[in-house]
Amino acid sequence: MGVYADRTIDPLDDPKVENITSLVQRRLGMAVGIVTNTEIEDATPAAMVAHVRRRAEYDRIVEQFFAAKPDVLMGGGLANFLPKSAHGSKRKDETDFLEKFRASGYAVALTGPEMNALAAAPETKRLLGLFTLGNMDGALDRKFLKRGTVPKFPEQPDLTEQVRAALNVLARNEAGFFLMVESGMIDKYTHLLDMERAVYDTIMLDNVVRLVRDWSEPRGDTLILVVADHNHPIGLVGTIDDDMSKDAVAPLRERVRVYERAGFPNYPAPDAEGYPERVDVSRRLALFSASLPDHYETLRPKLDGPNDPTAPGTQEGTFVANERYKSVPGAALRLGNLPAMINADVHSGEDVILTATGPGSERVHGQMENTEVFRIIAEALGLGQARAAGSQ
Repeated sequence: MGVYADRTIDPLDDPKVENITSLVQRRLGMAVGIVTNTEIEDATPAAMVAHVRRRAEYDRIVEQFFAAKPDVLMGGGLANFLPKSAHGSKRKDETDFLEKFRASGYAVALTGPEMNALAAAPETKRLLGLFTLGNMDGALDRKFLKRGTVPKFPEQPDLTEQVRAALNVLARNEAGFFLMVESGMIDKYTHLLDMERAVYDTIMLDNVVRLVRDWSEPRGDTLILVVADHNHPIGLVGTIDDDMSKDAVAPLRERVRVYERAGFPNYPAPDAEGYPERVDVSRRLALFSASLPDHYETLRPKLDGPNDPTAPGTQEGTFVANERYKSVPGAALRLGNLPAMINADVHSGEDVILTATGPGSERVHGQMENTEVFRIIAEALGLGQARAAGSQ
């Protein structure tokens, strides 16, 4: 991330590439915001500031966040900010980065209500929000099922709340701001073949885009880009006909309905935020992946917590189907098409969709190279223009 990778052992000594957040801070004095619902040290948020060859260097990435000092930094990943001796810490040293950020002038929030209160305070110019030790929980668990880590961290904010708070703080900088927002749990859940959770977080991302568009529309000065970093080989093929209130179910394949037999899903009408209140209905979306580890297929939503399709095998570094789901009515062992060293669905190489609105969005059209997205942002901010004589 942010380097030309070399062959030395040290993952921190590779030649660096300046990233967009450094450019806007150095050249334009803009504020920088980084918001996600994954661990804040995960690849996408980390890549906004980090210069490191190994994405797993979480301790070093936290140190680079502190050195870069983005104005807003919010997500999960508290474990690598805590000193080694603290409960839940994953750091390898005793540095307390919560205290270091506080001492540097950051308001620090560990819950959604704290975040909202601090973001509303006019004196808040820098905000650090860390709401779980690891990844945050998705919309389905937080709003409806109360599973995952919700019992331990019941006051996690929604991604829309995080973005609203970020906009409140960042807009106080008269020079403007750059904000990266990631709905990263869509990817995590898709890896786990947990389609219901992935869809609910996609609805949440749609709500975020609507919020940002509504915020920016009266201003007319904000470029908004929405893009995925990659695809998964997922297809919507029809519906699954399965009444979960009954133990007797048809054989696995016979519960899949396609073409004229598919009909419409019978989820309850969505609430004001676009979410159906239940996923355990009798006719559900049939979303299937083309990249599979060995697993027990149930064709049912995982109501007891996020899906965990595999378990460690007897040979180190290998995985087998997780027998946790073996006894689910109608479950069947499905042999995958991935090697035993892979424990989840994997990414795929298709083009992704890029959409845009606002100044500079006219450059988004047709098929584009991914590096062009950087250039669109840079030129929309005036960074692509020739420097005035004597400027730095």
